[in-house]
Amino acid sequence: MSGKPQFDETVVIAAAIEVFRRHGYAAAAISDLTEATGLSRSSLYQRFHDKDGLFREALATYTQRVLRRMNAAKADTVRGRLEALLRAFLPDGSPRPAGCLIARSCADLRELSAAGKAATLAGAAHQREMLAGLLREAVAAGELAKAADIDALAWHYLGVLQAILNFAQAGADAGTLDRMIDVAMSAWPAKKQR
Repeated sequence: MSGKPQFDETVVIAAAIEVFRRHGYAAAAISDLTEATGLSRSSLYQRFHDKDGLFREALATYTQRVLRRMNAAKADTVRGRLEALLRAFLPDGSPRPAGCLIARSCADLRELSAAGKAATLAGAAHQREMLAGLLREAVAAGELAKAADIDALAWHYLGVLQAILNFAQAGADAGTLDRMIDVAMSAWPAKKQR
């Protein structure tokens, strides 16, 4: 026998993401995780050390997946890329997962270990920084005024993204969320005409 795990780690992490997304860190029991992942308790502990270790790997995988998806948005203008980024997360009619793991984890910060808190806050910061980067690019391209409040706008658009990811569970349909994006994009400061 080699010392290698006898399971598909990608499948295990994906299952753990769904458990943590649905229940949150605090309410996700080891029994929920073993049932969803198919791992025995001893295999889970041997590979991930504890629930926190599995959570941090699941969160890291989820964060990278969301960042790749955010980065994949394409358009001819920076404003268009931001709008495409937001619309890429609209519900498409397929069964939706239970919201955003990063947002769920932010709500659970008190329950997380120091490493879990750091990973959660870093995930949110990476999302916000990607949005701020787009906004700085828009300033450099002349699409956004130099005086634009990049920090406030980045937080604004992060809030919109989180709403898109989470409000479907609260009953907002794709049409409502699409109109919300229209409203959110109206916050893009118009450049003053000379």
